[in-house]
Amino acid sequence: MNSAETKENSNFLENSTSLPSLFLGHGSPMNAIEENEFVEGIRTLSETFPKPNAILCISAHWVTDGTFVTAMKNPPTIHDFGGFPKALFDVQYPAPGNPELAKLIQSTVKSQKVQLDYEWGLDHGAWSVIKHIYPKADVPVVQLSMDYKISPEAHFQLAKELTFLRNKGILIIASGNIVHNLRMVAWDRLNEVYGFDWALDVNEKVKHWILAGDNDSLVQIRNHGKEFEWAIPTAEHYLPLLYTLGTKLDSDSISFFNDKPVAGALTMTSVRLNS
Repeated sequence: MNSAETKENSNFLENSTSLPSLFLGHGSPMNAIEENEFVEGIRTLSETFPKPNAILCISAHWVTDGTFVTAMKNPPTIHDFGGFPKALFDVQYPAPGNPELAKLIQSTVKSQKVQLDYEWGLDHGAWSVIKHIYPKADVPVVQLSMDYKISPEAHFQLAKELTFLRNKGILIIASGNIVHNLRMVAWDRLNEVYGFDWALDVNEKVKHWILAGDNDSLVQIRNHGKEFEWAIPTAEHYLPLLYTLGTKLDSDSISFFNDKPVAGALTMTSVRLNS
């Protein structure tokens, strides 16, 4: 590695202006290639903060036995879905990785054993949103998996250990959906801004807890009754939200955007923490 590469890869070790921590509602993979209000809400983010040294992404679509972080120099674009048009499978997002950042995360996190991964890459939960923010794929991206064996409390604790990265020029992006129940989606209203009453109610309660700083209610998501069982039947799309909230700084303001439901049983609500 030459001196220029060494300097570039070590930029994240220097303190810099605090960057936001984002939870992005990613919805359908088709949002990667379509134009709509949700894509526009994501695309304009890059205009509102400095270009990061790298991105750490936590995606609903990388759930593992154990905790892993991508450590390759050139992560592949993973098309982890089926039944969509060829144009979606043709998308490539050739952002570089950052092995040094992966190793820093591995050495810093103490609550869980973090293992380096050289096989995964960037799944659609990551590239389908990041490509709109940085279409030139010129910001390194590292992805962190979510261990399905640990509790929501443990995920939240792990996130706290990543907070320092925000002051190192690292943009944290968590990608999922607060309400996500594909079995109850109104497929005839797939492209409509429309939500079932229970979906809207759960989404509003989660937003209220976020603004109130009620982390106990947000973490103990299985203690809130039938509506929450409908809205969050499995945890993988909700857990990324805890990674955003776990990286909150005392100086952060909280804002919501793309705050609408689609197809009855999905919400695109996105969260921004910004100092």
